[in-house]
Amino acid sequence: MKTKLPVLLVDAFTTVPGKGNRAGVVLDASGLSEAEMQAVAALVNVSETAFMIPTPSADDYELQVRYFTPTTEVPTCGHATVGSHYARAKALKLADVTVFAKIGAGILPVDIIGSGEDMKVVMTQGDVVFTPPYDKKMSNKILTALGLTEADLLPELPIQEVSTGHSKVMIPIRSASKLNALTPNMDALVECSRATTCNGYFVFTINEEKDTNLTDGRMFSPAIGIDEDPVTGNANGPCGAYLSKYGKLPATDIFTYKGRQGVAMGKEGVIEVTVHRTNGQPTKVQVGGMAVEAGRIDIELDVSSDGSVHAKKM
Repeated sequence: MKTKLPVLLVDAFTTVPGKGNRAGVVLDASGLSEAEMQAVAALVNVSETAFMIPTPSADDYELQVRYFTPTTEVPTCGHATVGSHYARAKALKLADVTVFAKIGAGILPVDIIGSGEDMKVVMTQGDVVFTPPYDKKMSNKILTALGLTEADLLPELPIQEVSTGHSKVMIPIRSASKLNALTPNMDALVECSRATTCNGYFVFTINEEKDTNLTDGRMFSPAIGIDEDPVTGNANGPCGAYLSKYGKLPATDIFTYKGRQGVAMGKEGVIEVTVHRTNGQPTKVQVGGMAVEAGRIDIELDVSSDGSVHAKKM
């Protein structure tokens, strides 16, 4: 059986097509099987493709969203959330509304702020979870894979896994020039992921006060088919919680800052991170930004009698 499927391409955390982080977006994925979604994501071949499934009969959410990299499904994705909800809000002419979506990390609100070219999408992420810092042996293994040494690290900040729905390893370093010059050993990073069961490594710097962006970062995730991701909501969000925990953000109940990513890839984007604190500890993180449509791919899905799925561009 053959099915025709339009896939929108949306660049998140930017207003310039070709910058930021590109997501594939299927506005109505009703009836698609997991195998079909995976085949589409592999063909689209961006870091994540979001499949939006309207669920009008549910009481506490109005749609389900599933996220696939070219090789696997992931529970949540910041840039694909911003990109897909931007495209949906534009298609439905939504403005200043909160959408409740069921994703792999739970039922989470997404705020649509404004409309048209000035629209901003803000995603509330999942529970903040800190895994104990890695020991010296594991930390050095990660540093070696990245081409770093202990001397490159910011002092008194551990290499640690943090999650706001999808965990990433935080690696804070001193130098932006070192950050932009990194050429990690991707095979070695895959081996690190097998040891830690965490697939993403966020290397970042804290900028000087004169910079309008508090952080610069790069995110590597070769174990799930993404050597480097341009602008990552599910890395910058945990980074905000991490910075708050270790006293690198003001000790206020709510603090918002901007992080920059994608410079080394020529895909610079800016993400807004808001950290909420309760009793001095980070308890909720939101990430947001703007987006722009960058194209469309029409795909033909062919499901054979044996259940195998074939996808091709039309």
